[in-house]
Amino acid sequence: MLHVALIYGGQSTEHQVSLVSAQNILNALDHKRYQVTLIHIDQSGRWYQVASGQDLTSAKIDEMSSREPVTMSPDGLLTREDRSQNPVKVDIVFPVLHGVNGEDGTIQGLLQLYGIPCVGADMLSSAVCMDKDISKRLLKEAGIQVPKFKVLYNGGRNFPSYDYVAHELGETLFVKPANAGSSVGISRVSSLMDYQTALDMAFLYDEKVLIEQAIIGREIECAVLGRNPMRVSVCGEITTSHSFYSYEAKYQDESSTDLIIPASLPDKIEREIRQLAQDVCYVLGCRAMARVDFFLDQNHQVLVNEVNTIPGFTPVSMYPLLWEHSGVSFSELMDTLILDAISSHQKRLRLIRQH
Repeated sequence: MLHVALIYGGQSTEHQVSLVSAQNILNALDHKRYQVTLIHIDQSGRWYQVASGQDLTSAKIDEMSSREPVTMSPDGLLTREDRSQNPVKVDIVFPVLHGVNGEDGTIQGLLQLYGIPCVGADMLSSAVCMDKDISKRLLKEAGIQVPKFKVLYNGGRNFPSYDYVAHELGETLFVKPANAGSSVGISRVSSLMDYQTALDMAFLYDEKVLIEQAIIGREIECAVLGRNPMRVSVCGEITTSHSFYSYEAKYQDESSTDLIIPASLPDKIEREIRQLAQDVCYVLGCRAMARVDFFLDQNHQVLVNEVNTIPGFTPVSMYPLLWEHSGVSFSELMDTLILDAISSHQKRLRLIRQH
């Protein structure tokens, strides 16, 4: 029986989303095949082992009494800080840490250094996909179309005026932190007053901010799974009555949003998007687990919006829903991700030993 450490919570603004994702993953794992240890990282960065009978989505999760501070060490040894029990060996880690200090390559790098298999993308591809500036530059270099954008740095000399940016990118703009997920810190801008407020908001979350042209069209998403072969799900579409698919629209006002799976697309466009999803993952190196988000504009041109390497696993999250509609159950999805992580880790070890 494989010993899986499910690590969730974390220090990002998506902490609460992570709790919901982790609860659903825990419910989907086959407990006849896997021994599951729950590790909750609180918002101060401390690691705790949590009793598996707990409701992870409890509002008082940070106050739970049935938890013990733990540390992870090389070769997957999980040790209680009070040394009240002998260390236990973890075979694989399933990180469900959305956003900063989880989805950005930090936990992946730690686990690689410790020699522990890790579900999902590796350190480099996680970091690249988390940074919307870097990922878009790489995609452009590979000839894959993305919305036009500009990058601003906190502490820079002078920010361009709204009129200047609007002349370059259009009157309606999106201002977003370069490194954040779940639409956190993103604003839709169409005036000078909105522009300055949006910059202030985005710089609360990152030192680097993107100003991006608004694409008039449809939002289409695909899920990617595995490496060789890489599998791509059916396409899904998101529609919302909000001005854009904001954090509120995703998690607080679900009635305002419809997830349409499969998306109603001409066969040619669907084939193009699914092939692009695969191409994007090859360019950015995120071949284990990813959700690729696209815009389909009014001229039927497909542009890449962003790539999420630890997509949500909530009841309204597209990644598991797309696979369910593609014939892969939630439980089967968990098995595939775990087996992929073990296979990838073994290949890495063989390469290291050859040198």
